[in-house]
Amino acid sequence: MSGDVSQFLSGNFAPISMECEARHLPVQGELPRALRGTLYRNGPNPQFPPDPTRHHWFLGDGMIHAFEIGDGRCTYRNRWVRTPKWQAEDAAGRALEGAFDPRDDGGVANTNIVWHAGRLLALEEAHLPIELDPRSLATRGAQRFGDALGGPFTAHPKTDPKTGELVFFAYSADGPFSPRMRYGTIDGTGRVTRFEFFDAPYCSMVHDFAVTEHHVLFPVLPLTGSLDRARTSGLPFVWEPALGGHIGVVRRDQGVSSLRWFRAESCYVFHVLNAWEEDGKLFADVMQYDAPPLFPRADGGPPAKAPARLVRWSVDLAGNTDAIVRTPLDDLPGEFPRIDDRVAGLKNRFGAIAASTSAEDRGNAIAWFDFARGSRALFVLPKGDATSEPVFVPRAPDAAEGDGWLFAVVWRGEERRSDLIVLDAQGIERGPVAIVQLAHRVPFGFHGNFVTAEAMS
Repeated sequence: MSGDVSQFLSGNFAPISMECEARHLPVQGELPRALRGTLYRNGPNPQFPPDPTRHHWFLGDGMIHAFEIGDGRCTYRNRWVRTPKWQAEDAAGRALEGAFDPRDDGGVANTNIVWHAGRLLALEEAHLPIELDPRSLATRGAQRFGDALGGPFTAHPKTDPKTGELVFFAYSADGPFSPRMRYGTIDGTGRVTRFEFFDAPYCSMVHDFAVTEHHVLFPVLPLTGSLDRARTSGLPFVWEPALGGHIGVVRRDQGVSSLRWFRAESCYVFHVLNAWEEDGKLFADVMQYDAPPLFPRADGGPPAKAPARLVRWSVDLAGNTDAIVRTPLDDLPGEFPRIDDRVAGLKNRFGAIAASTSAEDRGNAIAWFDFARGSRALFVLPKGDATSEPVFVPRAPDAAEGDGWLFAVVWRGEERRSDLIVLDAQGIERGPVAIVQLAHRVPFGFHGNFVTAEAMS
């Protein structure tokens, strides 16, 4: 942030001010004819101009962008998630100071969007899921799954591909900046089957976690929260590396009674690619920062600028040490890692990230990794363009792992608008097989998922 102009309110971080629909968008190339479904993307988009001296990217109202695909055609629509905060500001006709509602059904619902138990859910990590109509994107309200849920809910739940179970967690489960955490599961019918609490070593911004076939890993890393600090200095979360890192491990069949803590050197992770277990060890591939971006140090110093890189963590459950081992996998800077979700929690061969080929070209490429071969393919966008998170979509339900497409919304810097590109995952260096063209921008956002028409029928 410089002067009174927030970096998160300019360029393609800037919000758009309209909700719209567009049928039969122009397509260069050919969309896969067999593909029927909708790519949903979520991201922050303030309804009204906020105070630029206090605004942060993470605080914008959630806006959903939906690309419905079928018969080689694509229809687009976007809608704000109408949380109580959004509704209060809409009624007032302006941004409201302190409108970040601490209630279960408040918040901004701006981070992820997932499909589970026949429901489309907009997520962020401080509040309950917000259910949306999958076609109109109309807001249906907070989803408590039969009044079994309350309080915060992660933006990154994991679906077990074998059981259909949704595994979730939350931090600050006893109120803002409390060290208590929550762990739970929801079965494929929407029934909450586990809902437990445990105490972490300190309050950490635990944005993501890792799930294997039999275990759950909670990375408690020293991006710490403090209510007193938030009130006195306006710095609710800061980097305190002297506290060290801690990885909590729980057996899924035993719950938090089996909790064990492992030591980790100070680092930060926003996102996990995948995790699995093998030969008595747990492995997690993560996008690791030496120090977190976007958040200051405890002394008020500026955020770190070092990028994230792909690192493999290993936890020896039967070993003589309680320290995790970290092994770098690639030196390419990047973020927003994704896999073929059909192998989530199992050993995966392939993975993708939004990558940067230089410090000046942030998010200008998509990388596809073959971990069995130790190889990496790269698709680089034209100068000035930038990609969102790549989302893998299998070619068919029974296709081999990694046989399918990567979908990504990209910012066309020179034209100041966005496209949806489709890459063949087995040959991304050849460029898009299809480009769906929009007339307007899709602001930089966070996460998305593809839901098949069959799943929604």
